[in-house]
Amino acid sequence: MGSLTDHLADLVGDADTVFLFSPTASFHARFTGNDTGDDAANDADVVIVAPDNDVDADQFVELPVPFRNVRDRIRFGIEGAMDASLVDEGDEVVCVASIFEGESDAVIRVTVDETAQSGIYDLFVNSRADPGVIRDVFEVAIELGKKGQKGKPVGALFVVGDAGKVMNKSRALSYNPFEKSHVHVGDPIVNVMLKEFSRLDGAFVVSDSGKIVSAYRYLEPAAEGVDIPKGLGARHMAGGAITRDTNATAIVLSESDGLVRAFKGGALVLEIDPEEY
Repeated sequence: MGSLTDHLADLVGDADTVFLFSPTASFHARFTGNDTGDDAANDADVVIVAPDNDVDADQFVELPVPFRNVRDRIRFGIEGAMDASLVDEGDEVVCVASIFEGESDAVIRVTVDETAQSGIYDLFVNSRADPGVIRDVFEVAIELGKKGQKGKPVGALFVVGDAGKVMNKSRALSYNPFEKSHVHVGDPIVNVMLKEFSRLDGAFVVSDSGKIVSAYRYLEPAAEGVDIPKGLGARHMAGGAITRDTNATAIVLSESDGLVRAFKGGALVLEIDPEEY
């Protein structure tokens, strides 16, 4: 049986653009023909979607987190490429990705239309907070979702960005352990602190730059007009509502189902199962 690259010319066909998701250097070289002179992409443009541009591609979309859900990965890549004017609505794109560990093993063909746009790219790139800060908060929430607090499921709410307005629309439930401190999310020691404090009620407030502004905040935005999926409770409602009334992003770990969800502009944008990471 031949390798995937042996059949890519037929699979790509008349596609406008080919997306290679985190390809190895050898796969990229074989695909573009740099090591054989046989270009599997034919006349299609090639866009690399990966955490780093290790293959020095001219057309590149940076992937902030390694979305294990292939649908989220593809949506992010397409939305990023649209934002950079690399693809347009109506284009036929072929996505080459890895579902299992190792080299690229799946080919998915997609027509770019409104259904391919979920807001996932906007969540990371066009949020008020730095994309790296949002990524770091996701990593804390995902790790907490995997391990819980002392082996037990735990819920948590992180509000990231526009901290001044968030503080004005919330009140303290208890002493703020981060008052007058200058610690930032992403520091391993700070992440341990966040996990420990998550067992208590209230939201964490994180600044645009990643500074931990406060813990134990009770969010007070009105819930009217916030549409969240059925079965989600007050923590998700508060997270959705605060993002409607401010320019913050809310990242919520559900105690009941263990999923991590992100809200922006009052809407649910992304849902992640920590067990898949």
